[in-house]
Amino acid sequence: MTLFDKYHALFLAGFWNTLLVSVIALVASLILGTTFALLQVSEKKVLQHIGNAYVQFLRNIPLLVITLFFYLAVSKTVPMTGFTAGAVALSLYTSAFVAESVRSGIEAIDVGQLEGALANGLTRGQAMQKIVLPQAFLLALPSLGNQFINLVKNSSILAFVGGFDLMYQGNLVAANSFETMAAYAIVGLFYLVITLPLSYGIQALEARLDA
Repeated sequence: MTLFDKYHALFLAGFWNTLLVSVIALVASLILGTTFALLQVSEKKVLQHIGNAYVQFLRNIPLLVITLFFYLAVSKTVPMTGFTAGAVALSLYTSAFVAESVRSGIEAIDVGQLEGALANGLTRGQAMQKIVLPQAFLLALPSLGNQFINLVKNSSILAFVGGFDLMYQGNLVAANSFETMAAYAIVGLFYLVITLPLSYGIQALEARLDA
């Protein structure tokens, strides 16, 4: 009996938890990142300062510190599992990098397009939503793709807080079986099952949009 045959239930449970937290954090970080990118390019200085402070603060703190803060400190006030703490930390941390990618995309758009939209009666919010942001996302797609792949790999942070992800289950299998190399090889293959299709999908989307 192979190691996977013996512990397949643990590996599969870790795989689905990793996939779930990655999807949750991807959606949350995209929403948060876009919101703070818009604050960074706002006409109002106070909003720019808020957006910049958010990005710089989260980008310069290790993900492990953010995760432990929620798991050990915040959880005393707001009860949360290791999975929840990891999902929140991963979402916040990734959103700072998403914000920078989206902001760069917005600033790469010719300002004349925004001015033309305003001259034709659109509000700034409408112009951003209908004209600037769609183009900004296209320009930021390569960078966003890299961030989402990093997000999947960073989800291994859940292993430190009992999040029952792939790395947590891999550690458990390695400790119980004493087959460390085989256990982590299986974990690595499961990560590739998530990241390789994501990587190729993003490349295919870029190629289609370029065409």
